[in-house]
Amino acid sequence: MRAYSNDLRRRIIERIQGNEESQVEIAEYFSVSVSFVEKLWHRFLATGSFEAKPHAGGRERVLKDYEALIRAEVQGRSDITLAELVEKVAAASGKPRVGLMTMSSVLA
Repeated sequence: MRAYSNDLRRRIIERIQGNEESQVEIAEYFSVSVSFVEKLWHRFLATGSFEAKPHAGGRERVLKDYEALIRAEVQGRSDITLAELVEKVAAASGKPRVGLMTMSSVLA
C-alpha cells in the first residue's frame, strides 16, 4: 500500500487547524480513516512534520549471503532438487536448514 500524498496530508492538517470540523468529519470528507487523521495530527504536533516517513525496507533475506553458492549449484547441476539445495546451504553455513518454500522463493 502506498503512502498518502503530502498534499493530502497538508490539507488534512490545515482543516484540523481551522477548528471548524471534527476529526471524524475531516476523515469522512477526505475518505480516510479516523485513525489516520488522529495519528497524522499527533505526529504533526510532536514533530512539526506531516510528510510520510521513508520506507523502512522490509525484512532482510535469510539466504542473501548464500545466493552465489545457490546460483553455482544450480548452474552446475540443473536437476538439483530444493531439498538438496537446502542441505548444501545448511552444510555451508552451519546454520539450521531453511524450509523448501524459502529456497523456492530465493530461486524465483
